[in-house]
Amino acid sequence: MALVSSSHQISAESVASAVAAAVDAFARATTLDELKKEKTTHLGERSELSLLNATLRDVSADRKAEAGKLMGEARGAVQPAYQKAEALLEAAEEAESLQAEALDMTAIGARRHQGSRHPLSVLMEDMADVFVSMGWEIAEGPELEHEWFNFDALNFDADHPARAMQDTFFVEPVERHIVLRTHTSPVQIRSLLERELPVYVVAPGRVYRTDELDATHTPVFHQIEGIAIDKNLTMAHLRGTLEHLARAMFGDEAKIRLRPNYFPFTEPSAELDIWHPTFSGGARWIEWGGCGMVNPNVLRAAGIDPEEYQGFAFGMGIERTLMFRNNVQDMRDMVEGDVRFSGQFGMVV
Repeated sequence: MALVSSSHQISAESVASAVAAAVDAFARATTLDELKKEKTTHLGERSELSLLNATLRDVSADRKAEAGKLMGEARGAVQPAYQKAEALLEAAEEAESLQAEALDMTAIGARRHQGSRHPLSVLMEDMADVFVSMGWEIAEGPELEHEWFNFDALNFDADHPARAMQDTFFVEPVERHIVLRTHTSPVQIRSLLERELPVYVVAPGRVYRTDELDATHTPVFHQIEGIAIDKNLTMAHLRGTLEHLARAMFGDEAKIRLRPNYFPFTEPSAELDIWHPTFSGGARWIEWGGCGMVNPNVLRAAGIDPEEYQGFAFGMGIERTLMFRNNVQDMRDMVEGDVRFSGQFGMVV
């Protein structure tokens, strides 16, 4: 016999139907989110079981025990079914997560390319270190330089071709006489003005000239220049210094030679050549830089008595040195920013 309320009937059939619907819904849920929705549908306040349970208050006293037993058995069947389904889905999702995070130790790993410093920076430091090991000092100066430091103090005549705008970057207005330095020699002048004698300084840095970018030229490049001012210095000291640098850069068998030349800031002056045994056109002498004894006019410009002090100076390009050492054929490779160029050198050149 059915136990009747105003809208729902508590009977073995109605309770069993609600229980079966809930158990079946829980078993069919494929995710925990779906299971939670089915719990709301079959166990929530508006679910069939909850509505049936609410009619207990309207059941007659002689039928309450029977109705209560049916609802208790319903709860005893539905709650374990939900908990079982929840445990199965949690285990399945955990297994799926572990599977997704699993590592195949036999698979090829993702390769991350290690970055490296630019070979020009490394080489410039290596060259400077050669002089530091001899007791020299490193000096730096501004890249925007006054004409006096860049030309006048270095004994360049007012009409020297290098001062023309075809060779030099002038900063407007031109009347300010500010240029992008064409060499690091102004650092040498500043060092002579600022330091006590004797002076042994080397000046690495970036310089600018109005050259077109091609395989052997670039408008922005790097130099390392040195100057030594002391008593009784000679060309023999200059040659010994440059031979030491050459062997540090190119090996113990490296050879240099000095050819007479002219530079405004040195007298006598010489072109510095280095023997290139693996040059593409055959072994030969290659120009590496310029050097010479410091011109007395340069010493006077720095307030130094050339009768008491003498000195030598030299300079060479970092890019040119890198080309010799590492057989780089095109200078444009050094400035285009392609990491494949830097990467082949690693951290050392």
